[in-house]
Amino acid sequence: MKKLELVCPAGTPAALRAAVDSGADTVYLGFRDATNARNFPGLNFSRPELEQGIEYARSKGAHIYLAINTFPTAGDPEPWHKAVDDGAALGVDAVILADIGMLDYAAQNHPDLRRHLSVQASASNPEAINFYQDAFDVKRVVLPRVLTVPEIKALHKEISVETEVFVFGGLCVMAEGRCSLSSYVTGQSPNTNGVCSPACDVRYEDEDDGSMVSRLGDFTINAFAPGEAAGYPTLCKGRFVANGETSYLFEDPVSLNAASMLSELQEAGVTALKIEGRQRGKAYIAEVVSSFRKSVDGMESGAEVENDLTQVAEGQRKTAGAYQKTWR
Repeated sequence: MKKLELVCPAGTPAALRAAVDSGADTVYLGFRDATNARNFPGLNFSRPELEQGIEYARSKGAHIYLAINTFPTAGDPEPWHKAVDDGAALGVDAVILADIGMLDYAAQNHPDLRRHLSVQASASNPEAINFYQDAFDVKRVVLPRVLTVPEIKALHKEISVETEVFVFGGLCVMAEGRCSLSSYVTGQSPNTNGVCSPACDVRYEDEDDGSMVSRLGDFTINAFAPGEAAGYPTLCKGRFVANGETSYLFEDPVSLNAASMLSELQEAGVTALKIEGRQRGKAYIAEVVSSFRKSVDGMESGAEVENDLTQVAEGQRKTAGAYQKTWR
């Protein structure tokens, strides 16, 4: 079996260098605008920064994938078209696309540019995946975080494209590419504006009893006891009162960590392992990437390498997520 490709995040040039230096086979990133799904202030790349990043990655034998994975605004596709054009001109190794129109644009105008299907397209069955391959010559699909390992293995019997799966980082309980929670609260959609729970709508307020309340827009997302660590107010990870009990209704703050399942994923037919975290700093990137580099290399040599990333995991907790659907 071919060695698993390690695909790692970068939200800044410093994070890109950290990922490459820590052993990333590939770094994925986005332009500093609404064309990518991590459109936050202070993140992402200008065109000159991407050009320099490509040069640095190539000097170390690494590749660059450009995420253009939001959906164009009706009547104004030009920023997305320009992102594809500029990515092709700069020489990225692949573009990661979600929108059918963008896939068609890339296929028609840049037929030699490798096209990957973003997780934002939420393609999780052979009919959908084969459609994207037949219509747009997609070479790889990033699978949504809803499939078990046996389901991924069964899927590979009916498709001929590469698959890429998430192995570490934040989880999303919604149908990826379809979530409307953030746009309902803030008016900005992660699917078109590229921002989930935008920082401009975030507020932390101290209460008289010493507790702290986090808000997103006009909505209270969480209340923290004195001394309790305050998390970022993402709506699906808030604590709410239901049936008289306060709990995380949608999703607990926990990170996916599938490091113990790499051999199973490889045997299921997976080509690439994806680490989530373009919003995270270079120290986080370096630690997580180097840890997974050791795990992948150890798996190949037959020497199992323990992966303990609890301290950098969300909520200092980890889960295998849907890969082990114990609730079924």
